[in-house]
Amino acid sequence: MSQMSSERSLAVLAEALRSASLAPQPAAWEPEPPEALLPLSHYLWILRRHGWRIAAFVGAVVLATLLISLRLEPIYESTVTVDVDRQSPSAVVGQEATHALFYHDADQFLATQIRLIQSDSVLRPVMERFKLKPRAGWGWFRQKGPVDAEEAPVVLENLKITRPPKTYLLRISYRSTDPRLAADVANAIAKSYLEHTYHIRIRSSQSMTAFMESQLVELKAKMERSSRALSEFERELNVINPEEKTSILSARLLQLNQEFTSAQADRVRKEAAWESVRTGSLEAAAGSDQAQELRALVARRNQARERFAELKAHYGANHPEFRKAAAQLSEVEALLGEARRKIAERVEIEYREAVNREQMLRQAVNQTKAEFDRLNARSFEYQTLKREADSDKALYEELVRKIREAGINASFQSSNIRIADPARPSLEPVSPNLALNLTLAFLLATVLAIAVAVVSDALDTSVRDPEQLRRMTNAEVIGSLPEVKGWRGRPSSVRAGEGALVAAGSQETAHSVTLYEEAIRTLRNSVLLTDFDRTIRSILVTSPTPSEGKSTAAAHLAVAHALQNHKTLLIDADLRRPSVHRSFNISGAAGLSDVLVGERCWRELLSRPEGLPNLAILPAGPPSRRASDLIGRGIASLLDEATRDYDWVIVDAPPLLGFAEPLQLATVVDGVLVVARAGHTDRKAVASVINTLRRLRANVIGIVLNEVHHRLGGGYYYYSYRRYGKYYHSPKAA
Repeated sequence: MSQMSSERSLAVLAEALRSASLAPQPAAWEPEPPEALLPLSHYLWILRRHGWRIAAFVGAVVLATLLISLRLEPIYESTVTVDVDRQSPSAVVGQEATHALFYHDADQFLATQIRLIQSDSVLRPVMERFKLKPRAGWGWFRQKGPVDAEEAPVVLENLKITRPPKTYLLRISYRSTDPRLAADVANAIAKSYLEHTYHIRIRSSQSMTAFMESQLVELKAKMERSSRALSEFERELNVINPEEKTSILSARLLQLNQEFTSAQADRVRKEAAWESVRTGSLEAAAGSDQAQELRALVARRNQARERFAELKAHYGANHPEFRKAAAQLSEVEALLGEARRKIAERVEIEYREAVNREQMLRQAVNQTKAEFDRLNARSFEYQTLKREADSDKALYEELVRKIREAGINASFQSSNIRIADPARPSLEPVSPNLALNLTLAFLLATVLAIAVAVVSDALDTSVRDPEQLRRMTNAEVIGSLPEVKGWRGRPSSVRAGEGALVAAGSQETAHSVTLYEEAIRTLRNSVLLTDFDRTIRSILVTSPTPSEGKSTAAAHLAVAHALQNHKTLLIDADLRRPSVHRSFNISGAAGLSDVLVGERCWRELLSRPEGLPNLAILPAGPPSRRASDLIGRGIASLLDEATRDYDWVIVDAPPLLGFAEPLQLATVVDGVLVVARAGHTDRKAVASVINTLRRLRANVIGIVLNEVHHRLGGGYYYYSYRRYGKYYHSPKAA
């Protein structure tokens, strides 16, 4: 029987090894289904887990902001308000004094004024007066050029110009460590701006006046020449008044032109009708003014044709009704031809009369126009000279008036831009704003710390959520073992005492061990009740990677089963890194490796710890490469014999990823437990182990999460001493 079982396990193992390499490479796993959205409680747990880190970071940032703000020198700001009155005229006399500015360009106008305030012409006098330092560049990026810094445009860093929405106000603000200096500079900039606009107006008026004065001399000479020519022409005409002489001819010529134009239009219309009728088309004759009767005949002909076609279709050519309809159609067509001929004669007569009338009117117009031109030649020359003289005189007078207005308006300082509220020294500094700085530092630090915590949690791929692990591997998480700080980094020392497992160490460690034992008992019951149809007599305990706590879990699981008066055998099959003998303080000089090479019988090498009569332990023995190669065939026969003598056989195997022995052992046991360290083992490593075992057709009982603690989140059932300690020690509970 043992030989058949060994052959079956080797056949299954060979089939699995053909599809998966024994080298330490990740195995294929099913793609993880889309994860559901994380609940709000998970993010609250993240905040609780990193609460002290977030609080420390926020506190440090706020404290640093407070210290920096207290060390900064206070800066004061003063503001002067300038009112731009768009309805106030910009001049005293002339059209500009009676017309206000338009409103459709308010934004562009105020933007222009803001740029004007920031110009070098406005700021340079203020800088030189108060000996201010302009912005000199950007440190290392500043480059020396051929232009001296004093010749460059002035830019004041502490100057700010704003416009309150929906107003015609400009607020000029300046910041300085001296409140008095800030107010003085702001007022000086506003005054410099007003003076600059005034000087611009004066220079513009002066240049315009100079140009107009240069044109005035030439315009005056031209006016005198045109006036002298007009006087000479009037003396030549003497008593002749061209306007009165030509008024009658002008009216007559206008009337003849209108009649001639009407005659031309009438002739063109009648000529078109005659040409259409002359072509002989029925449609042209029907379109003339004389064709009302013709249109009636056309309608009768169309009706006769329709009746003729209808009778022809129903009765045929020999029927009396058909001949009658044909006679009627012939009669109507004869009448239609006669009417068309008469219409053509009448249209031609009317056309000849229109041509004669047009020629007569053309001759009359030409005669009247020739007479009008002869009489109007001198009058036209007179009107030309008069208009030129009047235009030169009016232009000269307008230019003289403009020069006088420009001189008056240039000396007037317009009040449409004025200082509405001068700047005053400020009592409170605007910078540093301690409350604002601390609030911003607190908010930004909090947001940054929370974001880092959430991102770090999202990037953590370790096993932390049992539900997520179940969806990813399609394997149940059948137990969780609490963290025992005293065992971290070394095998636990196990002994029996007072009917329970006790570990040496501090009181807190002892309480943690008590909780660990309770979890082991729960795990034992979960394994025994996993499958009612199949009796599990042998269990393999393995893990994806080293240092997952599998050996400790296997040892305590064996002790818990033995304490229930069940014969239990614990086999240390980790021939590379054995630890079971150290946990029970027994000798590991001989063990499984000796059995596999055939040197000794496994029953001779069993050890029984003190106080545990139902527990037998087979150590790993000395390391042997040959024994590792023979573990498949040897362990199969050993398990066949052991399951007949013991109720439960627990095999502690090496980590599955990267070693061949667990693959061979998994095919000969009744079930496999995979131990994963919570918060440490990668989820993909666990999925790789589960998929590898399934390819081997091994019975995966489930996954055990080791070293579960409260910092891992609400997805675990955490055994807390604070929660259960009082229950264990309460007399009422006992």
